[in-house]
Amino acid sequence: MTAFRPFDEKGTPIEEQAMSWRELVTEPYDKVAVDPHTRTRIILMNGIENNATLTKHALARLSPDPGIRTALANTRRVESMQQQAINWFNPAQQTIVETTLGFEQVAVDLTANLAQNEEDPYQKATLDFALLEDFDHLYRYALLYRQMEGGDAREFVKDTVEVKPARPTRVHHRHPSDEMRKSWNKNTASPKTKMNYFTILSAEQQTMLFYKEHGNMYPDELARGLYTEIADVEEQHVTQYEALGDGSMTPLEMNFLMEVNEAYNYWSCVQTESDARFKQFWEAMMRNEIGHMHMAMELLQRFEDKDPVKVLGGDRIETPIVFEETKGYVNKVLEEQRDFQPYNMEYMPEQQVPREWRSFAYRDRLNGDWTPSEVVVSRSKESKGKEKVTVRAGSR
Repeated sequence: MTAFRPFDEKGTPIEEQAMSWRELVTEPYDKVAVDPHTRTRIILMNGIENNATLTKHALARLSPDPGIRTALANTRRVESMQQQAINWFNPAQQTIVETTLGFEQVAVDLTANLAQNEEDPYQKATLDFALLEDFDHLYRYALLYRQMEGGDAREFVKDTVEVKPARPTRVHHRHPSDEMRKSWNKNTASPKTKMNYFTILSAEQQTMLFYKEHGNMYPDELARGLYTEIADVEEQHVTQYEALGDGSMTPLEMNFLMEVNEAYNYWSCVQTESDARFKQFWEAMMRNEIGHMHMAMELLQRFEDKDPVKVLGGDRIETPIVFEETKGYVNKVLEEQRDFQPYNMEYMPEQQVPREWRSFAYRDRLNGDWTPSEVVVSRSKESKGKEKVTVRAGSR
């Protein structure tokens, strides 16, 4: 695959990007026939667009200049439309927990892919650390799916992705202060490191919001509890990932990098999409984002007199984001880092962490006398007599 060269791409003018109601109400995929990786791309790109919309609202509130606010409003409206069109690809017949399995497949496959293609050692270590937590979430939700709906998670994950215990969810709960991470330097970080940062942050934020907004729709106490517990871990993940970014990025630098990241993610989808209908859609969205990127470049040059190439750190991103088999990599990380915890912004086996670590007491406070992620396992043992669910994808 060739490198992504955003400055060489042609974009669609903003005046041509508004979508009609007919275009916004997209035809859903068949949840049984869809390629699992088409589903994961849809989930990821929904998160990418959702983050762009929310971030631009925040940036507008920080800017007193009406020209900047107007430019953000113009691109934000299109981001919002694109997000809705993508989200509407999800079929109504897909239950909440089924969609959740898709979210966790994104978390596992995406994090593993980014980690394997990350140039910054510390950002890679952070991705590897969180990977094992999302991997365990997939296992817990697979058990809930079987218990509540009699479903087999093989319908939603590839046959090369295992569903099994990883770092137990009950030990994911840490004091907020222990979610701080070392930041990369905006002047020296590579374009790929910056793109990985915006991508994983968008994906994890979407997951957090989805669990918080949908877990309460179940009457079952265990389901409500499991969504509550894991949503809180996802909030931790958002906190740790955003801490990786250079806090000295200006709002306009962030806006520009976010537009490049959107275009880069759509370009990555185009490179690997197997469904012709979605490939055409990804291509059109990439052209829109290139148009947004040029508008962001104009703001950056006009108000801060900065070279967009220098802000990105280069003129290309060498490696696309690919959803593919990650079993081997995940198992390697699992073998090496199952019991890791973050202490003083470094990752180490929990037995090396001092006993006075504040997260130990914080964890005990949250788990109390009821930990849903443990109850879902014990209930599964009672009903099935086994702790592991092996997931295989059937023919679609």
